[in-house]
Amino acid sequence: MDGTLSQNDLSHVVEADRAHVWHHLIQHKPFETNDPRIIVEGKGMRVWDQKGKEHLDAVSGGVWTVNVGYGRESIAKAVYDQLLKLNYFAGSAGSIPGALFSEKLIAKMPGMTRVYYTNSGSEANEKAFKMVRQIAHKRYGGNKHKILYRDRDYHGTTIGCLSAGGQDERNAQYGPFTPGFVRVPHCLEYRAADQGAPTENYGEWAADQIEQVILREGPDTVGALCLEPVTAGGGVITPPQGYWDRVQEICRKYDILLHIDEVVCGVGRTGTWFGYQQYGVQPDMVTMAKGVASGYAAIACLVTTEDVFSMFKDNADDPMNYFRDISTFGGCTAGPAAALENMRIIEDENLLENTTAMGEYMLGELHALAEKHTVIGDVRGKGLFLGAELVEDRDTRKPMAEKRVQKVVADCMSQGIIIGATNRSLPGMNNTLCFSPALIATKDDIDQIIASVDEALGREFA
Repeated sequence: MDGTLSQNDLSHVVEADRAHVWHHLIQHKPFETNDPRIIVEGKGMRVWDQKGKEHLDAVSGGVWTVNVGYGRESIAKAVYDQLLKLNYFAGSAGSIPGALFSEKLIAKMPGMTRVYYTNSGSEANEKAFKMVRQIAHKRYGGNKHKILYRDRDYHGTTIGCLSAGGQDERNAQYGPFTPGFVRVPHCLEYRAADQGAPTENYGEWAADQIEQVILREGPDTVGALCLEPVTAGGGVITPPQGYWDRVQEICRKYDILLHIDEVVCGVGRTGTWFGYQQYGVQPDMVTMAKGVASGYAAIACLVTTEDVFSMFKDNADDPMNYFRDISTFGGCTAGPAAALENMRIIEDENLLENTTAMGEYMLGELHALAEKHTVIGDVRGKGLFLGAELVEDRDTRKPMAEKRVQKVVADCMSQGIIIGATNRSLPGMNNTLCFSPALIATKDDIDQIIASVDEALGREFA
C-alpha cells in the first residue's frame, strides 16, 4: 500500500469517519467501540485498509461494480481530460462522450437504439417505470399502467423501486408503497418444491405463473414486466431452461413491455455484454449501471427500442407528448468518458472470454467444495457471477441461519478475502454466499477465494 498518509493522518480520517459519515447498509452502534473500516487504496483485484491489510476483493467493490479492477490509469486519465474540456451540461443538450458512448453501447445491443443517461441504477429503473406510466396515459387511457416484478429480484432503493422490490426485509418499514406494482413468483429451481412445482419442465412452469398473474390482474391493465436476467442479491438465481423463451412469448401475447434490469449483470459480468444475451431475449427496455464505468465515475443508462422512443414523439404538436423528465447528473460527462475507456479495456483485454473461462473454472471449484462440505446445498451462476446456497440439511434443504452464513463471510474477511452473501433481504432465506470477482480474475485469484471459503466452512461447520 502507498504510504502517502502518515499514521496520524489515517487516525484522523478514522475519527472523522466515525464522527460524521453515515455508511450504507450497516448498523453504526459497533463503531462506538470499534473502528470503521476505511479502504485506502486498490490495485487490480486487491484493496488495502487503513491498517495496511491487503484483501483480495471477490465482490468487485462490495456491490458488483469494479468490473475491470482497481487502479486503471487510462480510465482516470480519460475522466481527467474530459473534465478539463467540459465537465457538465444539462442533458437537454448533447456532449461528445455522451454521443460516442451511446453509439458504442448500442452496437453491443442489437434491436436497441436509444440511450437515456442518468446517475444510478435506482434512478434508471425509476425512469423506465415513468415511461411505462406515461405510455399508459398516452395510449391506453391510463389503464395499462401496472408493472409486474419478481419475487427475490431487486431494482433499487427509491420508494418507486422498492414498490417493485421482491425482497421483503429490504422493503420493511418503508411503506406504504406506490400502487400498481404486482409481484410474480421467483424461478429458483432449487426451491421448486416449496412452490408446489412439477419435477419436469420447471422453467416453463415458472414462466406460466407470470401469465397466471397477468390473467388475474387483467392483461389490459399490465404495461410492463421488470426482471433481472439473473437474480442478483436475491440469491444469484440463474433462470431454468425454457424460462426466458416462455417469458418473451407471454409478453408479446399480451402486449407487455419487457424491461430487463441489467444493473448488476450488464457490461460483461455473465460473459456476454448483457445477461439477457445469454438467453436469446429481445427486450423493450434495458437498465444498467454498476459495471458501465466500473465505478470510476457515476453513470447509469436506460436503453430502449426505437418503438418505445417513438411513442414520445409521434405527435409533436402536443406539448405533453415527450418524456418530461430530467436527471441532473445524467449531464455529467465523466460517466460516458469513463464508460468508453472501460468498454475499450474489456474489448482489448478479451475480458468477456476471460469471464466465461474463469467463471466455468470457479463454478467447477465450487462444485468440488460442495462434494466436501455437505452444508452447500446448491451451486449456481453464470460467468463471474456465482452463488453457493448453504443449508442445514441437504435432504430437507432447510436454509442455513443467516448468522452462521455471515460467520463464513467474516472468517474469509479475516483471511484477507472479501466475499458476499444475501443478508437482511429475504426472511429466512439469507443463506447464499455470493461471488463476483472482477472480470480480470485469474485462476490463482480464484484458487485463493476457494481456499478461503474451504477453510471458513471447515471451521464453522466442522
